[in-house]
Amino acid sequence: MSAVAGLVLAAGGGRRYGMPKALVEYGGCLLVERAVRTARAVCDPVLVVLGAQAVDVWRAADLDGATVLANKDWETGMASSLRTGLDGLRGWPGRVDAALVTLVDMPGMTPEALRAVAAHAAPDALAVATYDGVRGHPVLLGRDHWSGVVETATGDEGARRYLAAHQVTQVDCTGLADPTDLDVPPGAVPSAP
Repeated sequence: MSAVAGLVLAAGGGRRYGMPKALVEYGGCLLVERAVRTARAVCDPVLVVLGAQAVDVWRAADLDGATVLANKDWETGMASSLRTGLDGLRGWPGRVDAALVTLVDMPGMTPEALRAVAAHAAPDALAVATYDGVRGHPVLLGRDHWSGVVETATGDEGARRYLAAHQVTQVDCTGLADPTDLDVPPGAVPSAP
């Protein structure tokens, strides 16, 4: 079985939300705690990328043994967090064949969805969860693809451009998780990005 690392992207400032989503309480815990706990149920190691108010998140959150990476360029978008995480995994002392990427603002993510995508792990793997035919998270990036993803990731696109140019296994996770992300506080009216 391939070794799969969990990579939780939690660095954003949450401009539309009004605060970093890593610090948002949801269901009795912080979103970052929930995301790390979900990843730990499936992956070893788990790395969490922090940026906005990183010290506050680090102090407030129980990160359950996850390795914390600081993204000093977090304001440039999700791509910088993805690069930070993959660079951290490149130097990881143990064997890691693939990274399972998930986002902090998806409280409906489950270990079952992560397991379904992680089942495709291999150094040359690319896989993405789908929900009713729509691509979402988690995204599985085999080690052989990390350099290409790092080179092409820009802004808030993450690995989207790289994935569009390569064959990707789509894993139906409909019913395994809720792919909804929290862009604004409950009851708030979304504003233009």
